[in-house]
Amino acid sequence: QVSGGEDEIQQLQKALLDYLDENTEVDASLVFSRKFYVAQWFRDTTMETEKAIKSQKDEDSSEGTHHAKDVETTGQIMHRAESRKKFLRSIIKTAPSQFSTLKMNSDTVDYEDACLIVRYLASMRPFAQSFDIYLTQ
Repeated sequence: QVSGGEDEIQQLQKALLDYLDENTEVDASLVFSRKFYVAQWFRDTTMETEKAIKSQKDEDSSEGTHHAKDVETTGQIMHRAESRKKFLRSIIKTAPSQFSTLKMNSDTVDYEDACLIVRYLASMRPFAQSFDIYLTQ
């Protein structure tokens, strides 16, 4: 269950990072996995922002007019990206042992839930979203 108000993706990312942090004592490779996910999500956020800026510039140059709706959408994407980057920066600055003290809820994520979260977050990536196109071709 994801509560409203905060970004759904960010809450899922936090839950997965909580799970990885809780189980680092069992499997030391989870420390690497945790760092990899944070770096990958930061990169994805940066790429999403760059694509939004590029698409806005392309529309402005091709049409010559400014659409308020498109600017608002780009502004929303930029705001969401900045909030995600801020969240990820706070994760990077926090040592793994201290991360468990920042947990939002006391519910722990088990292995099956972590697998489900990973599958959902992976489905949001561009390759997974365009897989049907690749398969059709």
